[in-house]
This record gives sequence, structure tokens and C-alpha cells, in this order.
Amino acid sequence: MAHRKNLPRAVVAVVPDGRGRLLVVRRSRQVVAPGKLCFPGGMLHPGETPEAALVRELREELAVEAQPLRTLWTSTAPWQVELTWLLARLVQPESIRPNSEEIEAVYWMTPQQLQQSPDLLESNRPFLAAWARGELALD
Repeated sequence: MAHRKNLPRAVVAVVPDGRGRLLVVRRSRQVVAPGKLCFPGGMLHPGETPEAALVRELREELAVEAQPLRTLWTSTAPWQVELTWLLARLVQPESIRPNSEEIEAVYWMTPQQLQQSPDLLESNRPFLAAWARGELALD
């Protein structure tokens, strides 16, 4: 996959629960875009793959082990960060413990609930729209 030169890169974890819902977090008041709903994830460290970043970020944010499965989509956020959207599964979803410095709350929401939320982080809307158009599949 080609990467745009000099753009910072981030990973987005798309974690379905098998019942039509996705793992979503509400960002804490101490981070960028406080109070916004979004998929978990974060910035890649230099030399880090999106898969390694996903595992690290879910450990840091939610104290949970994740298994990256495959790339679903790529996009560029309005603030010029290249996003890699990875399908993932949690090893023990019941063990999620949000890091309060980064995450205010954790939810399982349907794509429709997310799309209707005024608190949804704007960079998540194109992904949800592409999914609704059938451009990507989670199975």
C-alpha cells in the first residue's frame, strides 16, 4: 500500500461484537478532540506497522489484547493524518479497562447509532458511509 509522503500515520481499530455492534470509545477531556466518540486507535511510532500500533494502542487505551485481522480501508483525516482502518478482534472483550487519561467511556454501538451521534469524530463518518454503500465488509 502506498503512503502519502510526509503525512503522519495512525491506525483505527474496527472491532465488531458479532451482533451488529462495534467497539467505540468516548475520548477523555485530556486528549485532542475531547468528548468525541470514535473507534479506538492512535498514531504510529516511527518504524511501527499499523498492526503493531493497533495492538499497542488497545493495550494502552483499554488494557485489552487485540488481534489485527486485515486492512479494511485507508483514508486521510481532515487534519492530514493517513488512517489505516484494521479489522480486529479482542482476545477477552469482557476484560476491557479504559485508561481514564485517554478514554472516558467504552460502548458497543451499531453503525446507525454512530452515524446519528452528534459527538462522532468527523474522520469516522466517511468510513461509516463507505460501509453503508457496501464498499467494505467486516466478515
